[in-house]
This record gives sequence, structure tokens and C-alpha cells, in this order.
Amino acid sequence: MVIRAHLDKELQELHYSILAMGGLTEEAIDKAIRSLVKQDVELAEKVIENDDVIDKMEIDIVDKCIKLIATQQPIGKDLRIIFTSSRIVTDLERIADHAVDIAKATKRLANEKYIKPLIDIPRMAEIVRQMIKESLDAYINEDINLAEETCKKDDIVDALYKQIFRELLTFMMEDPRTISQATQFLFICRYLERVADHATNICEWVIYRVTGERKDLNI
Repeated sequence: MVIRAHLDKELQELHYSILAMGGLTEEAIDKAIRSLVKQDVELAEKVIENDDVIDKMEIDIVDKCIKLIATQQPIGKDLRIIFTSSRIVTDLERIADHAVDIAKATKRLANEKYIKPLIDIPRMAEIVRQMIKESLDAYINEDINLAEETCKKDDIVDALYKQIFRELLTFMMEDPRTISQATQFLFICRYLERVADHATNICEWVIYRVTGERKDLNI
């Protein structure tokens, strides 16, 4: 009973650490997009600076997972909880990296007048942000249905990516002077599309955590 109580305490601490990291990651994406829309270099810098905090959280959580497996020798669902925790934080760290990528693009575009009002990119970003939030909600509540529903939004993100890609390609073909800026926007859209993929991965890990079944929902 003492061993079980100790393991439960460690798993609860692991849970809270993931939630804290998830909150910072969601915030990083939100700030990165706001910095892009407002061409706010100072806000973009904050996203870049805060990435070190998220990186360290990932390292600490993965280390904790390894130690728990080595010292507690968990089995069954306990093992799945620890294993999926290590995978979820890896996806969160990658999402934060893409927030940094967007912030760096913001800095490169800071002194340029945008070739068009930003409408579809923020729309795409909002869906992606919802996916991150819902994937974390699914994790908190061990909600398989929410995980599966969240993954369906990846198709919407992919469709928006293709739409924006075609539009920006038209800009570049009609006016070569737009190529540099349009290319940066294409990169940003690609980063957001990858964030949606990582949110989908988190949902897949939630399903595995609860059921022990691996589902490929990123198709």
C-alpha cells in the first residue's frame, strides 16, 4: 500500500507538470500569432525567450518518466500513463518550437507592409489553438470521444493550408516582388499545419493511454 500510494503521488505530480507545460505551449502559439498579426517584435521575442523554459520542462518530465519506470517497475495502465506522458510532452515541445519558428518569421516581416490583410492565417491558427486546448482537455478527462473529434479538425487545417498555398502562389506569379514575403507566410502556414499534426498525435496518445489501443488518426 505504501508503494502504491507513492506511485500515485508521483503520477499525480507528472500529470500536473504536463498540464503546466501544455498551458505554456498553448500560450506560445497564441502569442506567436498575435505578434504576427500586430507585427509586434517585442512579443515575438518573448515567445523565443520562453522556449527555454518549455524545453527544460520537457527534459525534466522525460527524466521523471524514465526514473519512474526504472524504480517503480509499473505495469498495465500505470506503464501506459508514464510512457504516453513522455510522448505527449515531446509533441508539446515540438509545438512550442513551431511557435518560435512563427515568432522568428514575424521578426523577418516586421518592417514590411503585408501584401494582403491576414485573415485566413489567423483563422487557421485559431483552429490549431482549439486543437491544442481540446487535446489537453481530452488528456485531463481521459475523453476518447473528444480526442477523436479533435482529430477531425486536422482536415480543416489541411484544407486551409492548401487554399492559402494556392492564393500565395498566385501572388508570387503575378508579382515577383511578393515572393519573399509570400514565402514567409507559406512557412508559417506549414508550421501551423505541423502543430495540428502534433495535436493529433497527443489525441492518439490519449486514446492509447485509456484503452491500450494504438489508432492512427493523422491521415
